[in-house]
Amino acid sequence: MGNIASIIGGGIAMVLGILGLTLWWDPFLAILKGSVPVLLLLGGLISLIAGMSEIKEASKKIKKKKSKVLGR
Repeated sequence: MGNIASIIGGGIAMVLGILGLTLWWDPFLAILKGSVPVLLLLGGLISLIAGMSEIKEASKKIKKKKSKVLGR
């Protein structure tokens, strides 16, 4: 019985979503245009932090290898 309810609920949500997009297309595009730069900034920040973290981890591994070679 739960599967049927979720299918019916999903269908109703899709119809309401399509109706909402057709009625409010211009505000939707305005929000979409405004969110793209913010998403690009956040994505760039995340990749920058990930890259810096990888460099930091790689330098730690190199230091460990050097200390093993030198016998410290």
